[in-house]
Amino acid sequence: MSLRITPGNSYPLGATVEPNGVNFCIYSQHATGIDLLLYASPEAPYPEHTIHLTPRIHRSFNYWHAFVKGIGAGQVYAYRATGPYAPERGQRFDPGKVLLDPYGRAVVGQDRYDRQAACFPGENSPQALRNVVVDQTVYDWEGDTPLDIPYSRTVIYEMHVGGFTKHPSSGIAPEKRGTFAGVIEKIPYLKSLGVTAVELLPVHQFDERDGPLGLSNYWGYSTISFFAPHHGYSSDQTPMGPVNEFRDMVKALHKANIEVILDVVFNHTAEGDHRGPTLSFRGLDNQTYYILESDDAARYANYSGCGNTVKADHTVVSRFILDSLRYWVSEMHVDGFRFDLASVMSRDKAGEPSDDPPILWAIESDPVLARTKLIAEAWDAAGLYQVGSFIGDRFAEWNGPFRDDVRRFIKGDDNTVGTLASRILGSPDLFVDDPQRETNRSINFVTCHDGFTLYDVVAYNEKHNTANGEKNRDGTDANFSWNCGVEGPTTDPEIQQLRIQQLKNMVTILLIAQGTPMLLMGDEVARTQKGNNNAYCQNNPLSWFDWHQLHEHGEVFRFTQRMVDLVQNLQLFQQTRWLQVEEKWVNAPHLIWHGVELFEPDWAEHSHTLAFTLHDPQVEEEMHVMLNAYWEPLDFALPQPHAHSHWYRIVNTARPAPRDIVDGTTEAVKSNRYRVSARSCVVLMAL
Repeated sequence: MSLRITPGNSYPLGATVEPNGVNFCIYSQHATGIDLLLYASPEAPYPEHTIHLTPRIHRSFNYWHAFVKGIGAGQVYAYRATGPYAPERGQRFDPGKVLLDPYGRAVVGQDRYDRQAACFPGENSPQALRNVVVDQTVYDWEGDTPLDIPYSRTVIYEMHVGGFTKHPSSGIAPEKRGTFAGVIEKIPYLKSLGVTAVELLPVHQFDERDGPLGLSNYWGYSTISFFAPHHGYSSDQTPMGPVNEFRDMVKALHKANIEVILDVVFNHTAEGDHRGPTLSFRGLDNQTYYILESDDAARYANYSGCGNTVKADHTVVSRFILDSLRYWVSEMHVDGFRFDLASVMSRDKAGEPSDDPPILWAIESDPVLARTKLIAEAWDAAGLYQVGSFIGDRFAEWNGPFRDDVRRFIKGDDNTVGTLASRILGSPDLFVDDPQRETNRSINFVTCHDGFTLYDVVAYNEKHNTANGEKNRDGTDANFSWNCGVEGPTTDPEIQQLRIQQLKNMVTILLIAQGTPMLLMGDEVARTQKGNNNAYCQNNPLSWFDWHQLHEHGEVFRFTQRMVDLVQNLQLFQQTRWLQVEEKWVNAPHLIWHGVELFEPDWAEHSHTLAFTLHDPQVEEEMHVMLNAYWEPLDFALPQPHAHSHWYRIVNTARPAPRDIVDGTTEAVKSNRYRVSARSCVVLMAL
């Protein structure tokens, strides 16, 4: 094949299909030369054509570009970069390394990829990943648009695409297990659960080989390409397969009125520390893309805990991040993003915390992102903690204290009632500086991918991470868990019953608190990881959703399903402003605190009880909630319903299914007191 090469244009970055060919453009300030490599196929070990980009012709400022006539979508390509190898100055050019385009829309070569070959100097073309030219204009979205569901109507389901359907019990054809196509087949399940959004653990192309002692990187927090869907999550293994299958999944979820939120990792990359592989950014312009140690530029600042830190404050890098986000919204139709270790992005070029981080303000104010959900994990691995103080007006935040305070209260710890009350209100103690902030910007969760599953919170006192190969040193020790009397599996029916009851207690509090609730995949069927609280490298049944558990723990699923349905149908849980906290009935949506006795909440150190009445007079909704974390039953006084004749029991976690949560009206509670069993929750509605 003879090629015609012209200078091309410096914009847009990446590979852009045009009527007569493809325009290529890539950034490198410090390279002395760039080669564009064209491969005959994804399997070809060496490039069919090497196009040397001459600075005088193919470089505009720091952008290298060329237009190649006669090629189009499906062309496999990559780059090499020439320049100084001077780690002490932050430069790590290696002309032997095949490099991915940071703006590449698809990645191939996974079957031949060798991470170790990219860690050492020299030629690695046969073992290197490559990009594929993608034409974004040919997909039929059938009129699909993002859903724009308000936070006040949102219930998030944190899901791992692979783990959701990879287990043989999923009932999905083997070639679709663990893929975007597999998710499509399970949409009826998600609808039946009642969630309105799936928050997907990273689906950007990541390095599965970046794991310890030969184990895989399962979670995906090891990004290689921020524009490409992960090839391993596609049942269609053609070069364009992952792109189209991801879009098929988004379109299908939208038809079911379920939003798609991506967990994005702009704090570090798969290239790791100074011993890691050269895959893309390091080989193109190391000192642009990464924060380097001020006293040793050969070393990487590590605010992510994963070996390196992306220099988000650099103008080129911040533009790259914005371009990636815009792409996933405009071309892939996603509804929002959860930013992993988002506080890293508030650090300046030297790694110091900034009070005015440009990239975060740019994300917040970007018009393309104006209707998307932006969710921050507002801390980093180096101790910067910004929950309640994250910048801007748009970012919602993962509420880590909610997780800890709910667990501690249910466990029976002292000094928990006051903090639990704040969490139920939407955490005004954390967000006190912003009285106009919507309460549902607090993303409430009791569990997430990182840590124990909900069942393991009630089945293990200690982490059990030896399978990770790090001698049980990895993972947090602050689990705030209680095994109910036996560590791990047990045949004791009383302990089994108590564990399920405690699990239901946490589901109840999660869903009746003001804010946006987030469930972890599988918690609704009591999924266990056998005490492993850091299963990032466990791509096996330990981490997968075992669909047998839907039948084994059907009562947990039913309870969670009914709780989601309950809060989704009450205005009390769709408030956008803080509830008034009163000691009497008022004409605005409000909450009244109680203890065992009316209007006498017990905030004491050794208190284990809390009750409250919710009332929205505008729609005549009234709810009374009694929480007893004490190890004995207690009699709670009941207030008189304001606009109705009687209270009716909706939830009692101490009762066996199906009486734990009712579908319709139960008998009226005619007494002025209600006995709440030990370690249980009761919810009454006035009807």
